[in-house]
This record gives sequence, structure tokens and C-alpha cells, in this order.
Amino acid sequence: MLARMSDSQPPAPASPVTPPQLDPEDRKLITLARSARARNGVPEGAAVRDETGRTYVAGSVALPSLALSALRTAVAMAVASGAKSLEAAAVVTAAESAAEEDRAAVRDLGGAAALVILAGPDGTVRSTVTAG
Repeated sequence: MLARMSDSQPPAPASPVTPPQLDPEDRKLITLARSARARNGVPEGAAVRDETGRTYVAGSVALPSLALSALRTAVAMAVASGAKSLEAAAVVTAAESAAEEDRAAVRDLGGAAALVILAGPDGTVRSTVTAG
């Protein structure tokens, strides 16, 4: 016979959940973006996932003749590699929001419904929005 839990016992504590709840593949984008930022010593790191599941990772570019955010660089890498669409994008930065120009680049390739995740340098998700 199975023992029955007493109704007076408190329920087990819930696992911590970091809002918003992200799919493991989206968490992977954040990890890749953090790695690009740290490895290259740049202010931003980004990663995007195309329609086949391939990922493209980049850091921000700051040259005298060329300046690109990490997210725009990652989108350009995806396009140059033959991606037809994007499912999701993540940017790791100290900024408080994703720049409209970055969201526009994701929207151009992935459509208005493509997910854009903004995370702080420690990987904490700050916001999740669509590119639209």
C-alpha cells in the first residue's frame, strides 16, 4: 500500500523560472552570442538561427570605414551563406533595448514574426519581442 502525503505538508518549492520561458534552441542563441562578445572583446554579440536550424554568430564591427551592430552582422552572415529566412535572433549587450535598425534587419529576412531576444552581458533575458 502506498503512503499518502499529509495534507499539512507544504508543497515542494517550484523550480526557478526566468521570464520569459525560452526554448532550449533560443537559449543556445544567447550562449553563442555571449561567447562571441567575450571572445572578441566587443560591446555586443549576436546569433541568429535560419529556417534549417543553422546558426550564425557575430560581434559588433567598428572600423573607420564600417560600423555594424552584432545583430546586423549576424544577419548579413546568414544572407551571405544562403539563408532564406530566420526563425530567431539573440543579441547580448549592455543596451536596454534592441535598436530598430537591428529589428529591421531581422524582419527583412525573417518576417515580422521572427523572435528577437535581448539579453544582458550575464545572459539574463531582458526582453523578447518580434522583429515586426
